[in-house]
Amino acid sequence: MQIKPRRRVRSAVTVVALATAALLGTAGTALACHTDDPRAIPTPKNVSTCEKAKLPGTEISTKDLTFTGGDNEKYLNITAVGEGVTVTAIVVKGGDGYNIYEPGKRGLAETPPWEKLRSPMNGGGKQADISHWFACGEKKTKPSEPTKPSEPTKTSTVKPPTTAPTTTDKPSQTSEAPSTTAPAPNVGGNGGNGGGLADTGFDNAWLLWAGGLLVLAGAGVLVLLRVRRGKAN
Repeated sequence: MQIKPRRRVRSAVTVVALATAALLGTAGTALACHTDDPRAIPTPKNVSTCEKAKLPGTEISTKDLTFTGGDNEKYLNITAVGEGVTVTAIVVKGGDGYNIYEPGKRGLAETPPWEKLRSPMNGGGKQADISHWFACGEKKTKPSEPTKPSEPTKTSTVKPPTTAPTTTDKPSQTSEAPSTTAPAPNVGGNGGNGGGLADTGFDNAWLLWAGGLLVLAGAGVLVLLRVRRGKAN
């Protein structure tokens, strides 16, 4: 089967048109995503994570970065990173694409400060505002120190005072020697006048008085008898 010349021409025109469209599309994309910063790699489309941007590390919290500018600004300035933080890439998005910055490459310092980071140019060839940005890398945390066992509570003992307490009432320095002389027996009974009998614990004074009275009565009887005898003689 032979192909007619007209069909050959149409096929060639179609191929040229498709190739031209592809080139124009590529050129349009290239024009829509370029940068005036030689430190950056301009990349079309949009990304929001380090994985989608095919960058090493994971997203670092902005709390671990000291920066100025950023969202809705023309530039981003990162002046310091937190302890244990290593930044491997910085993505700055704006317009139709994003810029990739890698510390230590293409003239970007390995450590901050990283100043005037920006988004790519827009289709009109102007600097686009930053819509969002993020940093990729890792953060190493210090191993936690083992907790020390709590020391036992020390009990304090109260020591007695070294000096004896002083008192206002002092005991008498002199003491009377006990009497060695036994008390004289009380011969006067319970009268206690020293002339009675010794007190034996039994109150017998009435017996003495009774005996005395009997003696007197006997003497009186004898006297009366003698008087009567005299009268009788």
